[in-house]
Amino acid sequence: MKKIAAVLLLLTSSAFAAEMIKRGAPVSDARPTPLADVIKSPEAFTEKAVVVEGTVNNVCTNKGCWMELDGMRVTFKDYGFFVPKTSKGYAARIEGVTKVEKVSKEEAEHLKSEGATETSVTFIASGVELTKK
Repeated sequence: MKKIAAVLLLLTSSAFAAEMIKRGAPVSDARPTPLADVIKSPEAFTEKAVVVEGTVNNVCTNKGCWMELDGMRVTFKDYGFFVPKTSKGYAARIEGVTKVEKVSKEEAEHLKSEGATETSVTFIASGVELTKK
């Protein structure tokens, strides 16, 4: 009976683990900073990494090299990893810093062609965890 329980526990744990997609560095267990705070004052989050959570609203349809999290553009540190192109609608937990910059006209047109909104604030994620809702 103990063997059956152990097998069921293992299978159940594996099923839950398979539902989360992880990319980049591990995301810390730090308490999330409200995404609204990061969007409102991005300059305050350019140095020290923070964890934020939200919903993936949009994703690069070519490679998965960027995503939007509740309207905030997210790219990936050193272009070192991508997210699945099918991540739209997933719950996301990400860790990283913001970068405040002006978007060139060409970049704005490129972003629009892929379905993203124009923005001058980017969150550069060092790690991403995605869970299907």
